Formats: sequence, C-alpha cells, structure tokens
Amino acid sequence: MTEEKVIRVDPVTRLEGHGSLTLKMGTDGKVKDVQFNVESTRFFEKFLEGRPMEEAVRIAPRICGICPIPHHLVSVKTVEDAWDVTPPPAAIKLRRLLIEAKQLSSHAIHFYALAAPDFVFGPFADPAVRNVAAVLKHLPDVAVQAIKLMQFGQELCKTIGAKAIHPTTAIPGGMLSPLKEEERDYWLGEVPDLMDNMMNTVDLAKQVVNDYIDVITKVAVTPTYYLGLTNNGELDIYDGKVRVMDPEGKIVADFEPHEYTDYYGEHIPNHSYATHIYYKPAGYPEGIWRANTLARCNVADKMATPLAQEALEEMRELVGRPSHHTFAYHYARVIEMVQATEWIKKLLEDPDIVSTDVKLSDVEPKAGEGVGIVEAPRGTLLHNYECDEDGIITKANLIVATNNNIAGIEKSLMDAAKLIFEKEGHKELDLPEPMVKT
Repeated sequence: MTEEKVIRVDPVTRLEGHGSLTLKMGTDGKVKDVQFNVESTRFFEKFLEGRPMEEAVRIAPRICGICPIPHHLVSVKTVEDAWDVTPPPAAIKLRRLLIEAKQLSSHAIHFYALAAPDFVFGPFADPAVRNVAAVLKHLPDVAVQAIKLMQFGQELCKTIGAKAIHPTTAIPGGMLSPLKEEERDYWLGEVPDLMDNMMNTVDLAKQVVNDYIDVITKVAVTPTYYLGLTNNGELDIYDGKVRVMDPEGKIVADFEPHEYTDYYGEHIPNHSYATHIYYKPAGYPEGIWRANTLARCNVADKMATPLAQEALEEMRELVGRPSHHTFAYHYARVIEMVQATEWIKKLLEDPDIVSTDVKLSDVEPKAGEGVGIVEAPRGTLLHNYECDEDGIITKANLIVATNNNIAGIEKSLMDAAKLIFEKEGHKELDLPEPMVKT
C-alpha cells in the first residue's frame, strides 16, 4: 500500500483566467479526485444591481479581458430584450462583424500560443522550451502567420468597437456609429492575405491531427452532454436557439433563451467558487455538459459557410459525431476560425455594412426582464436582467463559459489522470517525432 498523495498545480498556466489543479491519489494508487479550483469571486451580478441598464453594456465587458466583445454584445441584447427593442438590420450586421473578428483573433491566440507549443516540441519537452517564445524562435514563419491572424481580428475589432478591448459602441437600439466606406475598403483589401493565412493554419492543424491521432483518440475521451447556439441547424455565435446533445448524439433540447431555467441546472461544489451548470432534466453529475468549440460543432447540423462545412465534414469522418475527444477541441477551433474568416469576408462585401442607419432614436427605459445569449470563444454566455420602470437593474444572473465547462473539465481531467497514473497509458501512446527538436 502506498500513502495518500496530493498533487497540486497552482497556478495553472496557459489558461485564460486564474485557477489551480488538485489531484488526490488514494493509498491503493488509484485517482480519488481531480478538482479544478477557481478560488476567487468577482461579484459582477451585485455590481450591476442598482445601476441603469445601459451601464451594464459598459460594465459587462470587464468580466473578461479575453472575450469582452461577447460580453458587451450579450449585455446589449439582454437590455434590448427587456425593453422590446429591435435594432436596425445594419446594426446587427456590424455586431456580427465585431463578434466574428473577436472569434478569429481569440481562436488564433489559443491555437498558436496555448496549444501549439505542445505539438511543435512534443508534450514531454522541457517546459522552458515548450512555450510560445520558442515557437517564435524556431518557427518564425508560423509565428508571423499567427500574429497576422491575431492582428487582423484585433484591429478590426478596434475599428468597429472603438477599442479592441472593452468596446463601447453597442448601445440599446443599435450601434453608436457606422462603419465608414474607407474603413470597409481597407479591410476588404486585407481579406486575401487573411484567407491565405487561414488556409495555411488549416493545413497546420491537419498535420497536427494526423501526427497526434493516437493521443486524440485515447487521451481524455470523455462523454458528456453538449451545449451551443444554432440558427436553423447552422452553427451561429450571435443568435439562435440553445441546443443540447446527449452523450449518444441525440438532440434532447432546442429552446429559446427565455426558457433556460427549465434546462440549466446549477451545482455548487465545495472546492470552487465557480458553480457547475448542467443539463437539468438529467440531473447532476449525469447531466454534466461542455460548451466551447467542439460542443458547438457537435450540436450543429452544419456550418454556415462552405469552407468551414468542408472542414467539419473532414473532422467528423475522423472523430465522428458526437466527438468526445478533448483534444479535438483544437481541430474544432480551427473550423470555427474558417467560418469566422468567411463571415468577415461576406459581411464586408455586404453594402449594408456601411449603412448609416445603425441606431434607433426613440429607445426609452421601462420595467421588464431580458435574457440574452451569444457564444464566446470558450462557450455560451447568458445574461438575465430584471429592471424597474426607470430601467434600474433589480436583479442580474450571469452564466459564463467557465460555469458551463468546469464540471466537464474536471471529468476530462479525471479520465486523463486515470490513464496516466493508474494505467501508465502515456507510455503506450504512439507519439510522433517533434516538429522541432531542441
């Protein structure tokens, strides 16, 4: 018999946020528990209470420095829902362009900076080498490609949102200002280079998937429920119905945002301030779900754009539908990058994108309750506000990507830990030679 053992990783690096990992081993050498710990709370729901609804649209982006734009847009959608406001079509197209630009830049950062070092240098390389700085040093062409994708997305966000981080341009009833024709023309001129860099990224992703197929199909293959937005069955990150798929691949729910309390369950763990959201009809822990890229690619019948659809079909031939392969999230991330790129091109070519009819002039506060949903890069965001007749928020409920994913993260980590510590399965994995030897 061995002694009980606790392995603690604090902080977890290469993570957009703050967290730690605790793994507990029993005296029998078996994994007893794996916890992903979120050790602080930020009280944004309480910050919003007592404030005018239109201020929420400026406060909510501060929830996350990585994805402030989805929080900005989900907040304004929530206010508009409570006040029965429908923005002009051109404003909706500008918002879509804004969120797709953010999707592109965030996924590029994640793929190249957070994931790529493990695949480029190998998962057992020295951590001092296995990082984005080494990618810049050893693969400068790949690094430049990554920077161009990230820069395109961030700078386009700045053009539309006034700021690349914590934008201010979405307001109840539309957008503060239109996109100028000269700005549209500039970004259209950058699209060919964007498309080239995107397709090169697809080629790199395919190489990674083919090289590491043994890892993808054996490590952390974790069946869960899945959650994501679809619009007439197509993957949509701005609008649509909320769809839930069970672990066998059956669509078990397809509901409007206002119905979320019938489907969202909330479990409060003892070890974390982040509550675990799950599929309520199935109960906890049976109903644990995951959001994010792979979840969206699972629940959607198809992508909204042709090149992304081709990529989705290739992925499904390889890992099936539903795919429970945690490492396939990287593949799905690239598929969404393709769709974002195609959406950006399509929207920039739309004459309405430079329309000056982008805001209503008669928006007035009133008592009401609103629910808004969009997809952030790492999962579904839901905001729910109640306000009085003066438009002052009396109650707010925010369910973010971390809440939707954290129970699934722990389940996936448990599967990986059992493979590594109980079966030493990592010794049997067919790992390729690193792309770069250091």
